[in-house]
Amino acid sequence: MRQGLVYDLPTRLFHATFAALFIAAFALAKLGEDQASVFRLHMLAGLTLGSTVLLRVLWGLFGTKHARFTGFALSPAAFVRYFRGILSGSKERWAGHNPASSWVGLAMLALAGALGFTGWQMANGNGEQFEDVHELFANAFAILALAHVAGVVVHTVRHRDPIALSMIHGRKNDVAESETIPATRPLVGVAYLAIVLGFGTSLATTYDSNAGTVSVLGTTIKLGEGEEEDEGEGRGREDDDDDDEEEGEDDD
Repeated sequence: MRQGLVYDLPTRLFHATFAALFIAAFALAKLGEDQASVFRLHMLAGLTLGSTVLLRVLWGLFGTKHARFTGFALSPAAFVRYFRGILSGSKERWAGHNPASSWVGLAMLALAGALGFTGWQMANGNGEQFEDVHELFANAFAILALAHVAGVVVHTVRHRDPIALSMIHGRKNDVAESETIPATRPLVGVAYLAIVLGFGTSLATTYDSNAGTVSVLGTTIKLGEGEEEDEGEGRGREDDDDDDEEEGEDDD
């Protein structure tokens, strides 16, 4: 069975790092709801996830044929036809992203961008306004991710087409030569990985666990829901004042 190269290395590396960072951020958020130190790690993972989104948007504009957004199958008619094909056993195939994965991929990028924006706002003292919507976006992302995995399983079983492997080696079965890409773009892939790892390393090295701060491109931000932390500190000061007053009364 003839295989053709359709996904370049940067696209595949993005897919892997994007998934890993979201899983890490989501898990740390659930584990660290009542632990500030763990929740800060969630925010570090989220910041790194944001860097992958920016790089993927650039590659979606200037990348190879099936990495570009213009190569996504976004036609509503194709979307309906794809799901009808699953039920009927249609032999129609898409060289790059099929209609379902095209829409899901764009939705995940949009949600990841929204998560980055709302998370940044929470870190800058707007936790009360953005906390609920941030959690809503995270849960929506998780549901989409599970639906995406389920879709891949259904496609694989229904069509006996192991498309998940294409995100590992970049190749698909029965692809017309006109739909293949000439090269995997290894240098761009290495550059992508270097930028993401460099940004993540920069966050790790500038992270102050005692102060709960990190430097992002030269800007120091507080990792945490600023308003809530300030309120907590305020309550602590009020408690200290009350204790001082009680001590004063005792002395009298």
